[in-house]
This record gives sequence, C-alpha cells and structure tokens, in this order.
Amino acid sequence: MKPIRLSGHARENLRFRGAIEEEVVDAIQSSKWQPAELGRWECRKDFAYGKDWNNKTYATKQVRPIFVEESEEIVVVTVYTYYF
Repeated sequence: MKPIRLSGHARENLRFRGAIEEEVVDAIQSSKWQPAELGRWECRKDFAYGKDWNNKTYATKQVRPIFVEESEEIVVVTVYTYYF
C-alpha cells in the first residue's frame, strides 16, 4: 500500500474530533473504500471506545477519513469522527 500522509487540515481536525493518526491509517488500510465527493475516497471503521467525549460516555468511535489517492501516496484531506 502507498504511504499515507495527513494534510495540515486533517491533522488539525484530529485534535478537535478525538481521532488519532493510527486510527486513520488503520481505517484506510483495512476498510472498504467508497467514492466520495469531488473525486475523493472515504472509508469508515468502528473502534471500541468506552470513554467520555464531551461529557457523555460512548461505547464506539467511528473514524471516517476523506482522502485522495495520488500516484505516490494517499493524502488524507479531512477526518470525521462519530460517537455512539
């Protein structure tokens, strides 16, 4: 698989959305890719969580990176995180 690089925007979003880079990489490497808007790709992966986020406890965290596959690397444009 090609190397995975997070854009500055994606890296900044990790902090605000509660994801870590390892989860993003794992999602891209192990989940099925789906077409996204503007010729990009997306995937989703659920992770066991069992912690508080914004003063509420959640069992699962879903990480959804949006990325572009370039000739030499995969560039993550942004990352969404869902808790349930």
